[in-house]
Amino acid sequence: MATKIFVTGATGYIGGDALYALYKKYPDFEYTALVRNSDSGAKVAAEYPKIHLVYGTLEDSDVLEAEAAKADIVIHTADSSDHEGAAKAIKAGLEKGHSAEKPGYWLHTSGTGILCWKDMETKTYGEAPSQQPYDDLERVEELTGLPDKAFHRDIDKIVLGASSSGVKTAIVCPPTIYGPGRGPGNKKSRQVYILARTTLEQGHASQLGKGLAEWDNVHVQDLSELFVLLVESAVSGKENPEIWGEKGYFLAENGHHSWGQVAKEVAEAAHKQGYIKTTEVSVDPPNEEKGFESLSWGLNSKGFAKRARKVLGWKPSGKILEDCIPDIVDGEAAALGLKKGYAEKVSG
Repeated sequence: MATKIFVTGATGYIGGDALYALYKKYPDFEYTALVRNSDSGAKVAAEYPKIHLVYGTLEDSDVLEAEAAKADIVIHTADSSDHEGAAKAIKAGLEKGHSAEKPGYWLHTSGTGILCWKDMETKTYGEAPSQQPYDDLERVEELTGLPDKAFHRDIDKIVLGASSSGVKTAIVCPPTIYGPGRGPGNKKSRQVYILARTTLEQGHASQLGKGLAEWDNVHVQDLSELFVLLVESAVSGKENPEIWGEKGYFLAENGHHSWGQVAKEVAEAAHKQGYIKTTEVSVDPPNEEKGFESLSWGLNSKGFAKRARKVLGWKPSGKILEDCIPDIVDGEAAALGLKKGYAEKVSG
């Protein structure tokens, strides 16, 4: 009998690319995707005619519960780190439809905004890290026991609470994601892309405070490979406490950056192509009205993805962030309708 996969976020950036990677390797699995409407469904069906579509939103708890109960593996990526109702529905479905003899597997997507809790508490922006980097192998209990005030923590607790004889959970916690997505919908991330767009719109780059805050990063296709490896582990049926349950928390980094350095690289790429007239980087105060992405440019989120490398053999190989920044800038410029040499033409 074919493995049954239920995925949320098939037209999103993370879910779309993960589904692409998984379907390419295992086209004979039985896939079901939650889609919001016929437009989203048409995008998925055009790429994957054999995928079964169910229509609904994250508010439709009955749909989520029913599909989770039927699936062997749930891959949850759609607003997964913040939607409490969806997490509770998936948990209920998995617990209802599975047992110790036939467990259900939950691959849940969190995010390393959860590691920013200390800076958010003290409202510190743009400073170098003051905490020891997290470690998902030797000190995984620090990640599974983060303070309740941490971003995403309430949803993490729901997932961790589902770990039982009948439900096996793995939390995938990606940092800054970049690179072109291969899914049928959204093909780009937010943090660096919004920074590039903001730079183009205002004509110069900016940073929060000293620009010393550090984050980890990962190419989206390397992140998708991690999902594939987790699915393969689930399908194997081999019990491994290092992968599932209380130790199943996976940071997904393959590089590190400071936001001041990224702002500088964005400015240089934009100036080189003639989109802006200066490579200077201004210093801005934090503005909560601009959303978490802009605040995150001044917060620290540091950790090491040792677990996936050791227990799953994860070997990320995508292009590094620095090498992708020129393409990101070009993509945002195209979306804004800017041509190369735009700044010189405007000033002339």
